[in-house]
Amino acid sequence: MSIKTKLSMIMSCSVLVILVLNIALSYYTTEENLRQDSETKMVLTAKQIAIAVEQNQYSSDYVKRQIGNNLWLAAVMAAEELDPDINNITNEELVRLSQKVGVSHISLMEQTDDDIVVSRSSDPREIGLSTKSMTYWYQAFKQLFEKQQVTIPQGQKLEHFWSDGFEYSTSSPSDIDIWGYYHDGKRNYIINPFYNNTEVDDYVKISSPDEILNKIREVNPSILEITGINPLTFGSPNMGDDGRDSNFSKLNNRPIRFGTYQYGSTDEDHRAVVRAIRTGQNVSFVSETHEQKVLKSFIPIFTPNQSSYVISIVMDYKQISSMVSEQLVSHASISLVLLEIVIFGSYLLAGYITRPIQSILGKVNDVADGHFDFRLKVKRKDELGQLANRINAMIRNLGHYTSRLKQMYEENRAVKEHLESIINQTADAIHITDLEGKVLRVNRAFEQLYGFRSREVEGRNLKIIPPEAEEEMKRQHAQLVEGMSITSNETTWMKKDGTRVEVSVSTAPVRDEAGEITALISVSRDITSRNRMEELLRRSEKLTTVGQLAAGVAHEIRNPLTTLRGFLQLQQESNKLNHRHLDLMLSELDRINLIVGEFLILAKPQAVHFQNRDIRFILGDVISLLDSQAHLHGVEFVLRASSDSAMVHCEENQLKQVFINLLKNGMEAMPNGGNIHIKLKHDEQSKRVRIEIRDEGIGIPEEMMPKLGEPFFTNKESGTGLGLMVSQRIIQSHKGMMDIKSVMNKGTTVIIELPASEQQPEVIEVDQVTDDTFTDEEK
Repeated sequence: MSIKTKLSMIMSCSVLVILVLNIALSYYTTEENLRQDSETKMVLTAKQIAIAVEQNQYSSDYVKRQIGNNLWLAAVMAAEELDPDINNITNEELVRLSQKVGVSHISLMEQTDDDIVVSRSSDPREIGLSTKSMTYWYQAFKQLFEKQQVTIPQGQKLEHFWSDGFEYSTSSPSDIDIWGYYHDGKRNYIINPFYNNTEVDDYVKISSPDEILNKIREVNPSILEITGINPLTFGSPNMGDDGRDSNFSKLNNRPIRFGTYQYGSTDEDHRAVVRAIRTGQNVSFVSETHEQKVLKSFIPIFTPNQSSYVISIVMDYKQISSMVSEQLVSHASISLVLLEIVIFGSYLLAGYITRPIQSILGKVNDVADGHFDFRLKVKRKDELGQLANRINAMIRNLGHYTSRLKQMYEENRAVKEHLESIINQTADAIHITDLEGKVLRVNRAFEQLYGFRSREVEGRNLKIIPPEAEEEMKRQHAQLVEGMSITSNETTWMKKDGTRVEVSVSTAPVRDEAGEITALISVSRDITSRNRMEELLRRSEKLTTVGQLAAGVAHEIRNPLTTLRGFLQLQQESNKLNHRHLDLMLSELDRINLIVGEFLILAKPQAVHFQNRDIRFILGDVISLLDSQAHLHGVEFVLRASSDSAMVHCEENQLKQVFINLLKNGMEAMPNGGNIHIKLKHDEQSKRVRIEIRDEGIGIPEEMMPKLGEPFFTNKESGTGLGLMVSQRIIQSHKGMMDIKSVMNKGTTVIIELPASEQQPEVIEVDQVTDDTFTDEEK
């Protein structure tokens, strides 16, 4: 579009805006006046409805009193026929009696310890109904049972009798019934005669204002809906779009007292109802309902004899819109004639102004084709001359920047080729996948390690994850998508031929310029040789440890053997059997057996099957086992554990052995008795279970702390020094941590941390022993 056309359009649009503003102002003024007139008519209609509703209420009250008298007479007649004891009355008897006295049904209500229920009835649906939840009626029933006059303000009250008018039935919520309640103090039940829906349907229609509402709508076709709203229950959380509420379903508390509620918006209408009741003035607004524009008006009605309510009138907005449209068409016709005159004049004026711009446009087209070797020559001092000078400057800069871009493109291409060369020459296998797991690119080291060619895997999902590791891979993928990185994850992947290779994998997300994750890059390294070397080192370390233990055992056993040899030589020389020597010899043999047994614990590896167990139960079993022994020594266990489960993947008997060793150490450290505090905590954030055992004993000297856990180091007279070492190895095999802190004369604290069960595999093979290798003393 040319500037000439644009200038012409700008001037024409300016005039058009002025004309539109004038039309809009006229439209708004007319619409507002018509709306106010409609609101006034709606208020007058609401007041007429209120008068009609009040008159209907008087008729309804008269009908209820007459029916109440009939129910009272029926109840008195039933009282004369029925036995005073409810246990002597049958439901069949009530069926015959209800037909005799002329009511729909008769129910008998019996008082229990905390409720009043229907025990007998000619209507099987009524039997077993409770009244305790209906506070209003329940209080009236209690007063009848206590031979008092009913003080409930609503309802009809006669001698020994009370009736509350029409209401929805509890046993059949869709029916409207009317009940009466009679108790003369001579019987242990309340007589409850009532008329059901079929009997009182005509009376309900008499008291309903729906017929009046229909007549008003026939006279005023523009009125779409008239609704009587109960402000006390309207807009409650359980109210549906049709105005029904399961919590307020009775006639005296339902949100919609009369009329229909089909053009409603609950939140918007509830605010209007609250405002109308609070201010005492009608509230009106325009709304869009069922794709139809309507005018709503909420008029509060205050009555001295009953609770206040709000009448909602919904009027079709078409009546107002049609009158406004007629005036709008008249204004628009005049405005169109004026606009045509302005468009013709503005087009001629714009042609004169834009004539010099055509020459500038031709030169700019040459620049767009890539020609930067010419300059514009416009000899003017106005804005067009300034524009020509700035275009000349732009041409110079464009030529300079184009040269720079070509140079930068060549540099970027060289850097890209260099990076590709580095990736292909690196010894680590690299592959890049999208978020769906499809391979985008692999390097040569990947092809050599796994046996796949790039053309075989690019655009496809890799098949290098073993089946047993797929769940772990899905968990890691979810972490990577969230932005986390996984480094040095040692696992086993499969080659193209199905063989497995041990690799260390580091994976990180790849982000674009906006920071969004677009791909995942994985760097894997073959660690088979390294793992074999580490296994050889571990075996060497085990041999060294076994040698140290063997030397310690030999040293520990030599002393009791020397004692045994001495006693045997003495008895051989004296040729006599000394029983005192025998006791000492047996004691030394027991000590040798204890040392050898604990040595076997360290030297005899077996396969142990781990299972998910709750630490709380394991601790409970150990405490129950040692409780009697603790009481003999004046020691009491104080356990503090949360109610949440603390599941770990463990060998239950091994953990019991650890807790037994630690608790026995605590008891032995308190010769004068005291408390052993046991604290259990499951840290959800770190996914670890923490057990803290603290005694109040003599403590451990600071110089002995570094030697704790060494074989045959102990401060007990009868100890071997292997129990703590065994405990530490058990905790390490469970991938846990054990820490010991002690303060002299204040006590010792042992802290154990174990990983939660979800971090453990189902079965773990560890170089450890089973429970049957422990000595009886340690168990």
